[in-house]
Amino acid sequence: MFRYLLPLTLSSALLLTAASDAEIQKVLALAKQSTTNPEFRQALTQAIPEKERLAGASLSYGGDFLYVIEGSPSARLQVDDLPVALTPAGGLLFYRTVLKTGRSHSMQWFADGSTPGTRVDQPAYLPENYPRPGVPQGTLSPKMIGESKIYPGLKYDWWTYVPAQYDGSTPMAVMIWQDGQNHVEREGASRTLNVIDNLTHGKKIPVMISIFISPGLVGTQRWRSIQYDSVNDTYARYLRDEILTEVAKKYKIRMDGYSRAIAGNSSGGICAFNAAWFMPDQFSRVLSRIGSFTSIQWKPGVLDGGNVYPNMVRKQAKRNIRVYMTDGNEDLENDHGSWPLQNIQLANSLKMREYDFYFFFGNSQHNGSQGNADLPASLVWLWRDYDPAKTEQVYTMDPTEKTKPYFRVAKLNRE
Repeated sequence: MFRYLLPLTLSSALLLTAASDAEIQKVLALAKQSTTNPEFRQALTQAIPEKERLAGASLSYGGDFLYVIEGSPSARLQVDDLPVALTPAGGLLFYRTVLKTGRSHSMQWFADGSTPGTRVDQPAYLPENYPRPGVPQGTLSPKMIGESKIYPGLKYDWWTYVPAQYDGSTPMAVMIWQDGQNHVEREGASRTLNVIDNLTHGKKIPVMISIFISPGLVGTQRWRSIQYDSVNDTYARYLRDEILTEVAKKYKIRMDGYSRAIAGNSSGGICAFNAAWFMPDQFSRVLSRIGSFTSIQWKPGVLDGGNVYPNMVRKQAKRNIRVYMTDGNEDLENDHGSWPLQNIQLANSLKMREYDFYFFFGNSQHNGSQGNADLPASLVWLWRDYDPAKTEQVYTMDPTEKTKPYFRVAKLNRE
C-alpha cells in the first residue's frame, strides 16, 4: 500500500530561535531607541545566535518586525517579495517595520547582494496568540496512547484540552485537531492553547473540549496519508466510534454536528474536510489550512483522492457545512498536483454552490505560518453566531460573499 508522509516544517532554521517573547520584546524596544547602544547589541546577541545573524534573520512580536544581518555590507533584503532599504550600524544591517497582523510575511536575504538565500515565511501573530494577564488556562491531559479497531493494528497518541470554564455539568462543544502533536506546546509555533484560552475567556468561542490526535503508527510505519488523504468515510468513523466514544466516557460533550469543528494543515486539512463531507451530522465546521486537495492517495477506480473534490462539490448534493480555508501562491507543485490551484478550484466550487465559506489566499509556502497567524480569526469565524441552545443550523453564504468575483490566477510566478 502506498504511504506518503508530507512533513509540516518551517521553511528555514532561521525561525527556530530559542528567544522567549520577553527577550524578543526587549530587543524590539531597544531597537526603537538605538541600534548602536551596547545594551541593544547584547540583547540581540542573546536572542539571535551568530550563525543566524550571519545568514540573515528576523525577530517579531505581533506586527513589529526587526530584520538583521551581520558582516555582509552588500546584503539585500526582500520582505513580501519587495526590496527594502537597510540601515547600517556598526557591522550590522537593519530593517524595522510594522506589518499586518493575522498574516504570514516572507523574507529573503541576499547575503552577498546577488545570491538568494532561503525564502522564509513568518507569522505576524494576533494579540490572542499571546498569553494575557487574568486569563485562566485550561488543562492539558497527559499524552494518551490509543489502539484502533477500525484501523487494525494502528496505535496513536492523543491529548485533550479542557478550558477552565468547564463546570462538569454542561456538555461541551468539541473541536478535533489533526497532527495534534503540533498543538500541545503552549509556546510552540501554533500557540493554539493560548488562542483557545483567550477566545474562550472573551466568549468568542464556546466552552469546548479540544482533542489533539497524532496520525497513527502500524508497526513502525506512519499512516498519516492513509488516514488523512483517503477520500472515504473511514477516518470519520474512527473519530465517531472510537475517539469521541472514549472522550464521552470522561467528559460531557455535545453530540450534535452543529457543536463540532475539525481542523488540520496540509493532509490534515483535507482530512478535516473529508470528515465533514462524509458525516456533516457529526462535524459541520471545517478549518483547512494548505489543504492537500491533490492526488496523494488517488487510485483510479479503487480510491478517490483529494483531487476530485472541486468537481464533487459542484456535482454532488450540498452538505450543510461551514468551511474556512487558507493557502498561498508559493505552496507545493509536484507529481501529486498543484496545492494552490486545487485550493482555488475548491474555493470556487464552494462559492458556486453557495456554501458558507471563507478563503484567504496569500503568499506563503507549504508551512503553518499563515494558519498560525490567523488562528484566532479563523476560530471566531467558524464559531460565529453559535447558540448553545440549538442543535442545528442551516449554514448560508454571507451576503457580501455573493457579490464578490470568483478567485482567479492574476499573475504567474515567471516572466
